[in-house]
Amino acid sequence: MLSIIVSTLFVSLLLNVILKKFNLPTLIGYIFTGTIIAYSFNLHEAVHNHELKEIAEFGVVFLMFTIGLEFSIEHLKRMKYEVFVVGSLQIFLSVSVVYVLSYYVLSIEQMTAFIISLAVALSSTAIVLKTFNETGEISRRYGQRSLGILIMQDIAVIPILLIIGFMSNRSDDISSVLLGMLLSAIFLLTLLWFIGKYLLEPFFTQIVKTNSDELFVTTILFLAIGASYIAHVLGFSYSLGAFIAGMLIAETKFKHQAEADLTPFRDLLLGIFFITVGMQIDFVIVFSYLHIIVVFLVAIMLLKFMIIFLLIKINENRRTALKTALSLVQVGEFSLALLELAKTNELIGSSYSQVMIVIIVLSMILTPIILKNLTFVSDFFCKNEGQILNSEFFSEDIKDHTIILGFGEFGQNVAQTLKAHEEPYIAIENNIDSFYKSHKSAQPIIFGNAAKKEVLKGANLNAAKKVIVAVNNQKKLYHICDTVLKTIDNSNKIIVKVHSNREKEIIANLGIANIVVENDLASEEISRFVIEN
Repeated sequence: MLSIIVSTLFVSLLLNVILKKFNLPTLIGYIFTGTIIAYSFNLHEAVHNHELKEIAEFGVVFLMFTIGLEFSIEHLKRMKYEVFVVGSLQIFLSVSVVYVLSYYVLSIEQMTAFIISLAVALSSTAIVLKTFNETGEISRRYGQRSLGILIMQDIAVIPILLIIGFMSNRSDDISSVLLGMLLSAIFLLTLLWFIGKYLLEPFFTQIVKTNSDELFVTTILFLAIGASYIAHVLGFSYSLGAFIAGMLIAETKFKHQAEADLTPFRDLLLGIFFITVGMQIDFVIVFSYLHIIVVFLVAIMLLKFMIIFLLIKINENRRTALKTALSLVQVGEFSLALLELAKTNELIGSSYSQVMIVIIVLSMILTPIILKNLTFVSDFFCKNEGQILNSEFFSEDIKDHTIILGFGEFGQNVAQTLKAHEEPYIAIENNIDSFYKSHKSAQPIIFGNAAKKEVLKGANLNAAKKVIVAVNNQKKLYHICDTVLKTIDNSNKIIVKVHSNREKEIIANLGIANIVVENDLASEEISRFVIEN
């Protein structure tokens, strides 16, 4: 066992070092590690070990807990359309279409066709949310849409498990089981709400008073695992309980420290989860059914893309719909457990199960590559979306104007002041939702990345009176300032808004003199209020 552990660590380190040189995510390295270790030590059957599967599943549990920390109950209420309407429709349409095609077109046996349709309807929470968390895309419009659908899929795990139970044991009384599920759901939500409302804050306060980091970490682990266990005992998924617990802690002032302490455990267990995914790749099956696997892999991803794209397009622009659909085209990790359960209960044949497992794993391997290129793909297919609108407000010979890079709240406030004094300005914004909102209100705005010279030249940069850089992302801020300096004819035209003196030092090293620090202005204003009153 020790030799397997050491070999696994070495192979994963080696593969991920190589993959990082090509800017590929570590989860691909973990999947390949699982495949290599499975063949090296003949561990294909080990992946079905119950204890190993439960340990691996807690990577997804901790991921959902940290996602819950980012979303308060009020936030979830605002997402009810994405979760309960779009998410439910996505599952229903995916199951219906795949079942009809499998049973009526491909003549697959009815029970098998239904199991396959249930598996295909689910996407990968682990891959999508882990990637979006790392890149910060979880807060983008398409990230929110993806999260809403994934939350509904996680909730759908409960009825899916019940359905498989009904199919394998027809002696159960369906009405009594449904009633039991409803009572369990009410009890779970009531219990966790009561703990979060009346016990969580005092409990955390006493833990913090001990000044012990170990006790705080233990408390977070206890809450995450405890909520998961309660949910599991009541018949729900581990990750649903963890998600609710995370949302309750999000209402307290301890959420940021909780996330920081849990992240190492989450990443380690997610690595184990992806290794177990890689262990399920059987090359005998791959080569025997290669043509079928390729055709069905492409067909499934295209089908899911079309369903999700059309659903999101109802209330969103094409770019957001495209990015959301591309993010969720894969088949998810729970589908692997679903197929294993169906196979154990003899609801699906072994050959169908193995082919589907390979399709699922391959779709999961492709997903990080797709997620990494979301912007490139959306720019290619939606490249005229913003360009047509940009020309409505200004001509190329505009001059003595102010260019605002970043049109968030700060940029909009500057624009209002300039407009009130009849000063011409042009804004450049890379967030498509902010762009459309500003465009609808007749703001002179260009959609594009301000770190690209071509976009800056499109706003007639060198003829501008001033360039205001108001970007909150520190890394993007540096790149944008560097590009503006290389493009503009006079650095004194540049005014940069930063959050802290540390950011000021970084930008000042580029040779920019006009830097405004938000913290300094806020502290001066507050001090003035204190002194005057």
